[in-house]
Amino acid sequence: MVQTQIKRIRTHEIQLRSLRLYPPLLQAPMAGLSHSALRQIFSGFGGVGLLSTEMLWARRLPTENASISPYLIRTVSEKPLSYQLLVSADREIGPAIDALHKLHADAIDLNMGCPDRRVSRSGGGFALMEQPENARRIVIEARKGTPLPLTAKLRLSGWLDGQALKEFCIMLEGEGIDMLSVHARFKKESFARRPRWEWIARIKEWLGIPVIANGGIFTVQDAKDCLRVCGADGLMLGRGAVVKPWLFAEIARDLYGCNISAPALCLPVVYHSFIDLINELFRPERRLGRLKEFTHYFAKNYKFGHQLSSRIQSSTSVEEARERAAAFFENNRSFQSWNQQ
Repeated sequence: MVQTQIKRIRTHEIQLRSLRLYPPLLQAPMAGLSHSALRQIFSGFGGVGLLSTEMLWARRLPTENASISPYLIRTVSEKPLSYQLLVSADREIGPAIDALHKLHADAIDLNMGCPDRRVSRSGGGFALMEQPENARRIVIEARKGTPLPLTAKLRLSGWLDGQALKEFCIMLEGEGIDMLSVHARFKKESFARRPRWEWIARIKEWLGIPVIANGGIFTVQDAKDCLRVCGADGLMLGRGAVVKPWLFAEIARDLYGCNISAPALCLPVVYHSFIDLINELFRPERRLGRLKEFTHYFAKNYKFGHQLSSRIQSSTSVEEARERAAAFFENNRSFQSWNQQ
């Protein structure tokens, strides 16, 4: 059993080895979304305690070119930054961790919760929860390979088996995981299903390491309700923060007392800033798909946002998408500013 180096310095602050997390608000790893452009948008509003990459395939990572890969491009302002690895076997860990050390990762996260079929067929993601001994070998090898904070993200079990989930979580802590993030839905449950935050309360009772709640947080009130139900050490925001990139700042200010002023928000400015960033950061063939992914969520700020989303999804270039978005914003001027709660 590995002794983890964790302490809580004061209320709401988490220390993972040499890494201080405050406020305890984490960005979720999201495919096609957790890249440098969106991380910079989040950071610009403030309130993020730990940024994240999207899921990185461990076996491919050592050969990725960090200067052009949209998965690895980052700026000096994106700190602290956690890199999430998708691993299916312990032999993949060593080379991947060596690559992350060269990239100056601040923390390393192991994906043990992705329910995607392609990921599961590879032996990674949620498949590791169904193969706990393989997961154990991976964690042991990862813990031996890095002094950095080592975390894991999982979902609830694929079945109503609290004992199996308990044994899995306790195993992770025992082998050296420093913090656990839990998406509060079962394997086959869609995002439409209300998250089962009460299960996170159980997990927190079982463990001595920090437990982070993820799932169903779209407003400050959602954050309050989640913490009231589960008592987690912190929150991980995903889709809700893509819709409202200032959500981290709202929660940090209202729940954790952070001194972050409420900005005067202009939705078109946020959107065009995102376009400017993807143009600056990524090769042309990597831009439009990421703009479409972002728009799918950000358009929800508008009463008729489905029209914006539809126009962007059918665009064939970023410039065409920019022009279509500008026309939409012009026709929806009454919805341009967001009144923060």
